[in-house]
Amino acid sequence: MSKRGTWPETRTMNPMPEPGTADWVVWAAWADRITFEEIEAVSGLTESQVIRLMRRTLKRSSFRLWRARATSQSLKHRKRFVAKRERFRRWSVQLGEE
Repeated sequence: MSKRGTWPETRTMNPMPEPGTADWVVWAAWADRITFEEIEAVSGLTESQVIRLMRRTLKRSSFRLWRARATSQSLKHRKRFVAKRERFRRWSVQLGEE
């Protein structure tokens, strides 16, 4: 079974919102594998603007959950993700696994 596209698909029956809209930005911000850089490329919103949009549109408790999740995940920031992969690669070479 091949992957259909580059965006992750949700398992719910709700379709993906139209790219570039505020609904899409909220959907993409919740998605684990869509980085802030990709959100900026599609919608033109920077990370701080996405945070402000999420704060406005989500309930307080939902925003707190999302913020904790977004700051703890290295996938939301492309530079942090690449740096983490490099550290892991160097560590595995030191152990002689590669």
